[in-house]
Amino acid sequence: MARLEGPFLCGTLLGFVCLSAPVLAVEVTVPAEPLSTPEGTTAELTCTYSTSVGDNFALEWSFVQPGKPISASHPILYFTNDHLYPTGSKAERASLLQNPPTGGVATLKLMDVRPSDTGTYLCHVNNPPDFYTNGLGLINLTVLVPPSTPSCSQSGSTSVGGSAALRCTSSQGAPSPVYSWVRLGSFPTPSPGSMVQDEVSGQLILTNLSLTSSGTYRCVATNQLGTASCELTLSVTGVSEGRVAGTLIGVLLGILLLSVAVFCLIRLQKERKKPKETYGGSDLR
Repeated sequence: MARLEGPFLCGTLLGFVCLSAPVLAVEVTVPAEPLSTPEGTTAELTCTYSTSVGDNFALEWSFVQPGKPISASHPILYFTNDHLYPTGSKAERASLLQNPPTGGVATLKLMDVRPSDTGTYLCHVNNPPDFYTNGLGLINLTVLVPPSTPSCSQSGSTSVGGSAALRCTSSQGAPSPVYSWVRLGSFPTPSPGSMVQDEVSGQLILTNLSLTSSGTYRCVATNQLGTASCELTLSVTGVSEGRVAGTLIGVLLGILLLSVAVFCLIRLQKERKKPKETYGGSDLR
């Protein structure tokens, strides 16, 4: 409790004598550090206050989603007139550590926390006619969620000398997971100059592919609560295989063209060997 002694105002103001009176200040204290707790557990948001609790004492807890202003907060519960009133979507999971909260402790308990509970919580103590020095406390809560099983995919040219992009993404995870790629088996890992890995996006770029780049690659997503992984098989096509296919197609086309040419030549020769018809003068009547 803070007590401020006002100065004695000896004089007349609008015909009344002004006298000093002790003034009380509402002080709310919350942890300075953000709070984090795993999904499914109970979170305790510590809030204490100092004031002389009277008939007008009121406590309110409210919540605002990440990225939104304090003015967009929604009430969770409030205590007034010696009664506790939970409200809103969190009503069934919200309670006070001490009820009634008239002993200086206004800590909020939130059971079975979910990812949607991540945000800022406001502890607001009001006790007229006490004035505010700091009647509002803010607590940032993060609900920790392990990474979900990521999805692996690939794109790009998988022929020798080409470049391929391997991608890995988890749809859930808080804080956001970081990603790392490893190659399975006894094959050598691609040289650092031929691979670029982004731990945030989960992308692995492989350049200047060779036949030895073929193999199984595993992506591991990791955060504070655990890991999850997926695997992808990369098959690099050799240049020699492409050349054989091209040569075979060329030979077949050549045979086809040669066959057409021979057919046309034979037909032309047959046309030339046909006897020419002659007509004598004695045949005319």
